[in-house]
Amino acid sequence: MLTSKQRAYLRGLANNIDTIIFVGKGGLGEQIYKESDNALAARELIKGKCLENSPVTPREAADAISEHTDSDVVQVIGSKFVLYRPDPDEPVIKLPKTKK
Repeated sequence: MLTSKQRAYLRGLANNIDTIIFVGKGGLGEQIYKESDNALAARELIKGKCLENSPVTPREAADAISEHTDSDVVQVIGSKFVLYRPDPDEPVIKLPKTKK
């Protein structure tokens, strides 16, 4: 679970990345989940978009992909969403520490 400070940090990083996941009229399916999982394994932070003809909302798409890929939803704004999953062995993105 991400803190608000960590979410803000990841949102800042997401500003500079390209959208790589597109949910179109086919909606969500195994191909989208597989592509998202592969992208998260390679990049840790990905941006997706629901096209106008998509049968699901961006929030629904982000939640479903997050559930299937064991990732966190960082942000959903407009038609775009951002997902984050740290590499279990060597995380590239260093999140701000949480206070305990």
